[in-house]
Amino acid sequence: MLSSEENNDAISRQNEPPATGLVVLLVSSLLPGCGWLSGSGLEALKPGSAEAASLDGPALRPKNNKVNLKSQRQVNYRERQVKKVIRGEASWYGPGFHGKKTASGEIFDQRKLTAAHKTLPLGTKAKVTNLQNGNTVEVEINDRGPYVGERVIDLSHAAADVLGFVESGITLVRIELLPEGSGLEEAG
Repeated sequence: MLSSEENNDAISRQNEPPATGLVVLLVSSLLPGCGWLSGSGLEALKPGSAEAASLDGPALRPKNNKVNLKSQRQVNYRERQVKKVIRGEASWYGPGFHGKKTASGEIFDQRKLTAAHKTLPLGTKAKVTNLQNGNTVEVEINDRGPYVGERVIDLSHAAADVLGFVESGITLVRIELLPEGSGLEEAG
Protein backbone atom coordinates (compact mmCIF):
# COMPACT_ATOMS: atom_id res chain seq x y z
CA MET A 1 0.00 0.00 0.00
CA LEU A 2 1.25 3.46 -0.92
CA SER A 3 1.76 6.12 1.66
CA SER A 4 -0.11 9.36 1.16
CA GLU A 5 3.17 11.03 0.14
CA GLU A 6 3.87 8.36 -2.53
CA ASN A 7 0.26 8.55 -3.73
CA ASN A 8 0.46 12.36 -4.15
CA ASP A 9 3.77 11.92 -6.00
CA ALA A 10 2.24 9.40 -8.43
CA ILE A 11 -0.76 11.66 -9.10
CA SER A 12 1.43 14.71 -9.77
CA ARG A 13 3.51 12.68 -12.28
CA GLN A 14 0.32 11.87 -14.23
CA ASN A 15 -0.38 15.60 -14.71
CA GLU A 16 3.16 16.49 -15.81
CA PRO A 17 3.94 17.27 -19.48
CA PRO A 18 5.89 14.62 -21.46
CA ALA A 19 9.56 14.31 -20.72
CA THR A 20 11.62 17.08 -22.31
CA GLY A 21 13.99 14.50 -23.76
CA LEU A 22 11.16 13.06 -25.86
CA VAL A 23 10.20 16.55 -27.10
CA VAL A 24 13.81 17.29 -28.07
CA LEU A 25 14.01 13.97 -29.92
CA LEU A 26 10.82 14.70 -31.89
CA VAL A 27 11.85 18.26 -32.77
CA SER A 28 15.33 17.23 -33.84
CA SER A 29 13.92 14.57 -36.14
CA LEU A 30 11.98 17.27 -37.97
CA LEU A 31 14.94 19.60 -38.42
CA PRO A 32 16.79 19.55 -41.75
CA GLY A 33 19.46 16.89 -41.92
CA CYS A 34 18.53 15.46 -38.52
CA GLY A 35 15.80 12.99 -39.27
CA TRP A 36 13.36 11.49 -41.71
CA LEU A 37 13.04 14.66 -43.88
CA SER A 38 16.73 14.58 -44.72
CA GLY A 39 17.20 14.07 -48.43
CA SER A 40 13.60 14.97 -49.29
CA GLY A 41 14.63 18.22 -50.93
CA LEU A 42 12.94 20.35 -48.28
CA GLU A 43 15.90 20.73 -45.95
CA ALA A 44 17.75 23.56 -47.73
CA LEU A 45 14.87 25.83 -48.72
CA LYS A 46 15.29 29.43 -47.72
CA PRO A 47 12.22 31.67 -47.54
CA GLY A 48 11.96 33.79 -50.68
CA SER A 49 14.27 31.53 -52.69
CA ALA A 50 13.26 30.39 -56.18
CA GLU A 51 13.10 26.81 -54.97
CA ALA A 52 10.74 27.71 -52.12
CA ALA A 53 8.54 29.71 -54.47
CA SER A 54 8.19 26.83 -56.90
CA LEU A 55 7.03 24.05 -54.63
CA ASP A 56 4.84 22.36 -57.19
CA GLY A 57 6.05 18.82 -56.97
CA PRO A 58 3.56 15.99 -57.33
CA ALA A 59 3.01 15.71 -53.58
CA LEU A 60 2.07 19.40 -53.33
CA ARG A 61 -0.21 19.65 -56.39
CA PRO A 62 -3.98 19.52 -56.07
CA LYS A 63 -5.69 16.28 -57.09
CA ASN A 64 -6.80 17.78 -60.41
CA ASN A 65 -3.09 18.32 -61.27
CA LYS A 66 -3.59 22.07 -61.82
CA VAL A 67 -1.43 24.64 -60.09
CA ASN A 68 -3.63 27.54 -58.99
CA LEU A 69 -1.18 30.39 -59.17
CA LYS A 70 -2.69 33.86 -59.18
CA SER A 71 -0.99 34.78 -62.46
CA GLN A 72 -2.50 31.72 -64.13
CA ARG A 73 -5.98 32.51 -62.78
CA GLN A 74 -5.98 36.02 -64.19
CA VAL A 75 -7.29 35.07 -67.59
CA ASN A 76 -8.53 37.91 -69.74
CA TYR A 77 -12.28 38.08 -69.15
CA ARG A 78 -13.05 38.85 -72.78
CA GLU A 79 -11.10 35.80 -73.97
CA ARG A 80 -12.91 33.35 -71.71
CA GLN A 81 -16.35 34.88 -71.98
CA VAL A 82 -18.69 32.56 -73.83
CA LYS A 83 -21.09 35.22 -75.06
CA LYS A 84 -19.16 37.92 -76.95
CA VAL A 85 -22.24 39.34 -78.68
CA ILE A 86 -25.24 40.50 -76.69
CA ARG A 87 -28.56 41.53 -78.23
CA GLY A 88 -31.35 43.36 -76.50
CA GLU A 89 -32.96 46.63 -75.62
CA ALA A 90 -30.88 49.72 -74.84
CA SER A 91 -31.81 52.96 -73.15
CA TRP A 92 -29.85 56.11 -72.38
CA TYR A 93 -29.25 58.17 -69.28
CA GLY A 94 -27.59 61.47 -68.59
CA PRO A 95 -29.07 64.64 -67.13
CA GLY A 96 -29.92 63.29 -63.65
CA PHE A 97 -26.54 61.55 -63.30
CA HIS A 98 -24.23 64.10 -64.97
CA GLY A 99 -21.41 65.06 -62.59
CA LYS A 100 -22.05 62.17 -60.18
CA LYS A 101 -19.69 59.31 -59.40
CA THR A 102 -20.06 56.10 -61.45
CA ALA A 103 -19.43 52.55 -60.24
CA SER A 104 -15.89 52.78 -61.63
CA GLY A 105 -15.21 55.82 -59.46
CA GLU A 106 -14.97 58.32 -62.30
CA ILE A 107 -17.36 61.25 -62.64
CA PHE A 108 -20.16 60.62 -65.14
CA ASP A 109 -20.05 62.91 -68.15
CA GLN A 110 -23.06 62.52 -70.43
CA ARG A 111 -20.99 63.97 -73.30
CA LYS A 112 -18.55 61.00 -73.26
CA LEU A 113 -19.09 57.69 -75.02
CA THR A 114 -19.74 55.50 -71.98
CA ALA A 115 -22.28 52.94 -70.86
CA ALA A 116 -23.64 51.03 -67.89
CA HIS A 117 -23.95 47.24 -67.87
CA LYS A 118 -24.97 44.91 -65.04
CA THR A 119 -22.16 42.35 -65.28
CA LEU A 120 -19.45 43.27 -67.81
CA PRO A 121 -16.20 44.25 -66.09
CA LEU A 122 -15.73 47.98 -65.65
CA GLY A 123 -13.35 49.26 -68.32
CA THR A 124 -14.64 46.85 -70.98
CA LYS A 125 -14.78 48.38 -74.45
CA ALA A 126 -17.77 47.51 -76.62
CA LYS A 127 -19.12 48.31 -80.06
CA VAL A 128 -22.87 48.99 -79.92
CA THR A 129 -24.96 48.83 -83.09
CA ASN A 130 -28.48 50.23 -83.34
CA LEU A 131 -30.33 47.40 -85.14
CA GLN A 132 -33.07 49.77 -86.34
CA ASN A 133 -30.81 52.12 -88.33
CA GLY A 134 -27.34 50.49 -88.49
CA ASN A 135 -25.50 53.29 -86.61
CA THR A 136 -22.58 52.14 -84.45
CA VAL A 137 -20.57 53.60 -81.58
CA GLU A 138 -17.71 52.37 -79.38
CA VAL A 139 -18.24 52.84 -75.64
CA GLU A 140 -16.48 52.03 -72.39
CA ILE A 141 -18.40 50.34 -69.56
CA ASN A 142 -17.89 52.56 -66.52
CA ASP A 143 -21.11 52.13 -64.56
CA ARG A 144 -23.68 49.54 -63.45
CA GLY A 145 -27.22 49.27 -64.76
CA PRO A 146 -29.74 49.46 -66.30
CA TYR A 147 -32.23 48.48 -63.65
CA VAL A 148 -35.42 48.97 -65.67
CA GLY A 149 -37.19 46.09 -67.36
CA GLU A 150 -35.19 43.71 -69.55
CA ARG A 151 -32.77 46.32 -70.89
CA VAL A 152 -29.21 45.10 -71.50
CA ILE A 153 -27.32 48.40 -71.57
CA ASP A 154 -27.71 52.04 -70.57
CA LEU A 155 -25.79 54.43 -72.83
CA SER A 156 -24.66 57.99 -72.19
CA HIS A 157 -26.54 60.79 -73.95
CA ALA A 158 -23.61 61.20 -76.38
CA ALA A 159 -23.64 57.50 -77.32
CA ALA A 160 -27.43 57.52 -77.75
CA ASP A 161 -27.11 60.59 -79.98
CA VAL A 162 -24.56 58.81 -82.23
CA LEU A 163 -26.86 55.78 -82.41
CA GLY A 164 -29.82 58.05 -83.22
CA PHE A 165 -32.32 57.12 -80.51
CA VAL A 166 -32.34 60.10 -78.13
CA GLU A 167 -35.93 60.98 -79.11
CA SER A 168 -37.35 57.46 -78.77
CA GLY A 169 -35.40 56.70 -75.58
CA ILE A 170 -34.96 52.99 -76.31
CA THR A 171 -33.83 50.87 -79.23
CA LEU A 172 -32.74 47.33 -80.09
CA VAL A 173 -28.96 46.91 -80.14
CA ARG A 174 -26.16 44.43 -80.70
CA ILE A 175 -23.21 44.73 -78.29
CA GLU A 176 -19.86 43.30 -79.39
CA LEU A 177 -16.99 43.15 -76.92
CA LEU A 178 -13.79 44.68 -78.24
CA PRO A 179 -10.25 43.46 -77.53
CA GLU A 180 -8.18 45.39 -75.01
CA GLY A 181 -6.36 48.40 -76.40
CA SER A 182 -9.23 49.55 -78.61
CA GLY A 183 -9.28 53.33 -78.85
CA LEU A 184 -12.47 55.24 -78.24
CA GLU A 185 -13.42 58.42 -80.04
CA GLU A 186 -14.92 61.34 -78.13
CA ALA A 187 -18.26 62.71 -79.24
CA GLY A 188 -17.92 66.21 -80.56
